[in-house]
Amino acid sequence: MHQISDTVFAENFLFDVEIATPLLPSPYEAHPYLLVENFLDEDTCKSIIDAAREDGDVTEATLRSNNHSSNTKIRNTKIHKLSTTHQNIYNAALNKIRPTIEQFFSLSLTQSTQPQLLEYTKGSFYKAHSDDSSVLVKDGEIIGFKQVAPQRKITTLLFLSTQADEITTSYQFKGGELSFSYFKDAQGKVITFTPKMGSIIVFGSNPIYTHEVHEVTEGYRLTVAQWHDAIL
Repeated sequence: MHQISDTVFAENFLFDVEIATPLLPSPYEAHPYLLVENFLDEDTCKSIIDAAREDGDVTEATLRSNNHSSNTKIRNTKIHKLSTTHQNIYNAALNKIRPTIEQFFSLSLTQSTQPQLLEYTKGSFYKAHSDDSSVLVKDGEIIGFKQVAPQRKITTLLFLSTQADEITTSYQFKGGELSFSYFKDAQGKVITFTPKMGSIIVFGSNPIYTHEVHEVTEGYRLTVAQWHDAIL
């Protein structure tokens, strides 16, 4: 294992294959990702969730490919649009933490995609993937990665609802954890993040940060995903 932060180790093979943008923060950070709690307040998160539930203009999420195909064996999610009011609130909050992101990853953010409001209900999931590359497999083994979205350097993922062991409100869900497939702790366990309402996690879009959204077994999981280009 290759130590990439104070508490996190990565699979060795990642450093033996070519990765177009192998972005990582300082290895002296506690984690290779940035977590900001209370990015949005509870009332705003609930307001966005309520609006999404009432929104009839929803589309099935597709895979990043030439024909933008839908493959429910890999991804089963739906996409809503943020209202203008909610997007303005989100943008203002992101601008406040922009200097923190830039300092953490030693870069300057430039352009960003439109934020996507992603809905996960019972049975929804997203298998392991990276945000800027496709994985290359031969004879059942990973031999490399092909970059298909070079403009994606940084991923931001805002959690609007909370993962819970028991559902007590309409703003919670079971399952739906976020795990980083190639990251392990000192005991060799895969690094898994439990979503909490109003928290945003920021990480590299490259294959080192390959991640998975585990199947939601109950409730309503809603996130805002966005991808950012940067000068490194």
